[in-house]
Amino acid sequence: MEKYVLKVDDSGNEILVSDVHKVLLEMVKIIDNICKKNNIPYFLNGGSALGAVLHQGFIPWDDDLDISMMKSDYDKFIEILKTELPEDYLFQCFKTHKEYNVLIPAMKIRKKNTYLKEVNSLLKNKCKDSDGIFVDVFVYDYCSTNKLVDLPFRLFNQFLMPFMILIDNIGINPYLLKKLFVKNAENYGKMNSQSKYIGFDLTWTFKTPLKPFVFKYEDIYPVKYVKFEDTMLPIANNEHAFLCVAIAPSYNTLPPVDKRAPKHIVDIKL
Repeated sequence: MEKYVLKVDDSGNEILVSDVHKVLLEMVKIIDNICKKNNIPYFLNGGSALGAVLHQGFIPWDDDLDISMMKSDYDKFIEILKTELPEDYLFQCFKTHKEYNVLIPAMKIRKKNTYLKEVNSLLKNKCKDSDGIFVDVFVYDYCSTNKLVDLPFRLFNQFLMPFMILIDNIGINPYLLKKLFVKNAENYGKMNSQSKYIGFDLTWTFKTPLKPFVFKYEDIYPVKYVKFEDTMLPIANNEHAFLCVAIAPSYNTLPPVDKRAPKHIVDIKL
């Protein structure tokens, strides 16, 4: 198996993507146990779901792990983590950290006594309690397929995004704009609570508003457990329909060899 080197430390030791996978697998097993215990359905998202389907585990060159859950389950999850997350882990989200950047995934669950610097320079971690290796938690919510209903809410958050980035990067926490941004997303989800469609909640603005991530609820739930490395983890019930939207209809075609490289990590310490 080809190895993907992230860093060579001062002692000449290589830190590989596979080393990060071991930490992330340990983390997601703990998350899975907490979710099972408390009846919180979640599922692997994006490249993590693709890895489960094509590789029965991590994509060999993928250097992160993403999970998703519905907004109602996410709200419960926050409260449960406050008491059930082991001592050597912590979590960061806007509800617990006013400085949290609401433009990134809704929550990061981090492992203490590790360090990870991400590629992105405009959306840096503003939380001072940890820069550890993390699992990203994305929030899904109900949505409308009617553009007349959908676009005004979606465009509102798209409009706020650059102002929040600008203010945050001059050293000021745009807290009131963040609250407005999150509230708009919550209101949109509540308004469409009877919908048969779900997708990334409106705090995720890195997708064209004209073609957002939208899935049939029945294509994701109930989730199903599949082999992932040495354990079983949940993915969307209809993985083909999910991956056609979340990745591309050609999701089962591997990228060229020269494109198989880690893309999220600048620096790391295990």
